[in-house]
Amino acid sequence: MPAHEKPRDENAAPPPPPPAAAARPRPHHGVADDDPSGIATYSQAGAQFGFSMLWTMVFTLPLMTSIQNISARIGYVTGHGLAANIKRSFPRPVLMAVIGLLLVANTLNIAADFAAMAEALRLLLGGSPHVYAVTFGLFTLVLQVFLPYQRYVAWLKWLTLALLAYVAVVFMVHLEWREVALRIVNPQLAATRDTLLMVVAVFGTTISPYLFFWQAAQEVEDKEAGVPHTANEVRHHLRRIKWDTRIGMAFSNLIAFFIILATAATLHAAGLTDIETSAQAAQALRPVAGDWAFLLFALGIIGTGLLAVPVLAGSAAYAVAEAAGWEGSLSLRLEQGQGRGFYGVIAVATLGGVALCFTPVDPVKELFWSAVLNGVIAVPIMVVMMLLATRTSVMGPHVIGRRLRWLGWLATAAMAAVVAALGVTSV
Repeated sequence: MPAHEKPRDENAAPPPPPPAAAARPRPHHGVADDDPSGIATYSQAGAQFGFSMLWTMVFTLPLMTSIQNISARIGYVTGHGLAANIKRSFPRPVLMAVIGLLLVANTLNIAADFAAMAEALRLLLGGSPHVYAVTFGLFTLVLQVFLPYQRYVAWLKWLTLALLAYVAVVFMVHLEWREVALRIVNPQLAATRDTLLMVVAVFGTTISPYLFFWQAAQEVEDKEAGVPHTANEVRHHLRRIKWDTRIGMAFSNLIAFFIILATAATLHAAGLTDIETSAQAAQALRPVAGDWAFLLFALGIIGTGLLAVPVLAGSAAYAVAEAAGWEGSLSLRLEQGQGRGFYGVIAVATLGGVALCFTPVDPVKELFWSAVLNGVIAVPIMVVMMLLATRTSVMGPHVIGRRLRWLGWLATAAMAAVVAALGVTSV
C-alpha cells in the first residue's frame, strides 16, 4: 500500500463490502486445528488431569485468535507469505532456521496424523495399519496435486461433524457444573514435568506454526485472485480477516473444550488416566455411541486428518517455495508443467510422513509428541512474526494496533514461558 495512506480508526464503521470480495467464499480454518494430533492431545489432557486442563482452552482462545489474525494481516497487507517476508527482513540463517523447524514439525505431524488415521481404520476393519497409512498418503497426495483444496474440503468437512459427538457426551453424563467452573478458575495443578509437558502439548496443538504459514499464504492467494485492494477495501478486508479468524478459532477451541470435558467426565472418572491406544481414546464416546463408539472416533480422526494433512504439507510447500523464489500456489496445474518445485515439496512432506509411520511408536504417543514439538517450535516463529507485524518497513501504515500487539506478544511470552519451564523441570 502507498506509504501516505493513513490507517483508519479500528472502531469506526467499515465501508460497505466490495462485491468482488463478498462473492469469494472463504472457509474457516478452525477444523484444521482440531486435527488427529489435537484430538489425541485434548483426550489425553482430559483423561490425565480431568477438569483441571479446561483453563487452557479459555486462556488460549484470545491468544490463538490474535496470532492467526496477525499472520493473515501480514500475508494480505504485504502480498507475500511469511517465508518471503522473513527472507526480505532477516538474515538468511534466520530464514533457514525457521523453514527447517517448520519442515521437521510438519513432516512429523503428518506422520502422526497418518498413523492415527490408519489405526482408526484398523479399529473398524482390521487389517494392516501400514497398508492404510500408505493408502491415505497416496490419496491425499493425489487430492493436493490434482484438485483445489476448496473443492474437496467442501465434501470432506462433513466427516468432522463426528466431533460433535464429544459435545453430546457432555450432556449425556452427569456433571457437577459447579466443579467444572471451579476447576477452570482454580485448576489445582502441580508444577511437575508431566503437567508442563501437557500444557506445552495443548498450547502447541492449539497455536500451531503450520497454520501461521497457511493462513498468510491463503490471504496472498486471495489478493492475487482479484480481491480489491484500494485503501478503503483493504481496511474492510482487514476487518473481515479479524472476524473470520475469531469465528474459526472460537469453533476450534469450543470443540477442543468439549473433548477435554468429555474425556474428563468418562475416562478420568473411570480411572483411565493414561491413554495408550486409539481404542482407549474411543471409549470416551461410548456414552453417546455405545458399540458405535469406534465408528464415531474413526470418522473424527480420519475426517480431520484428511483436512489437516494438505494444510500441513501445503504450508511447508508455500514456505520452501517463497524461500527459494519458486512459483507456489495450489491453483498451479502440474500437468501443464507448473509448480513442480512447489508440488515436489508437498510430495516429499506427504510421503516422508508415510515412511515415518513404519516406526514402532504408538500412534497416540506419536500424536502427543508432535503436539509438544509444535509448542517448542512455535516460540521462535512467533517472535519473528511479531517483529514483522510491528515494522512499518514491512506493513507500511497497516502495522498491527496496540491491542493486537499486546495479545500477540502475550501469546509469544506464554508459549515461551511454558517451554522454558518444561526445560527446567526436565534437566
